Amino acid sequence: MPNPILVALEAEVAEATTVMASAVTLINGFAARVQSAVDAAIANGATEAELAPVQAEIDALNASGDALAAAVLANTEPV
Repeated sequence: MPNPILVALEAEVAEATTVMASAVTLINGFAARVQSAVDAAIANGATEAELAPVQAEIDALNASGDALAAAVLANTEPV
């Protein structure tokens, strides 16, 4: 019979991994939507300089998503 503490720990890790993966999807999806808005603004005449603060936020979101994805990957056992 499996140790109940290990069974509970496995369930908590699985739940946390699912939540973290969902967060990665959310962060990357949000960054992609904002990037699309920036691209549309540039296409309609906005300059890259005008949108530089927004682009910096997009870059930060992408970095956060990448860091979270790397953490999830590093702490997830292969199936």
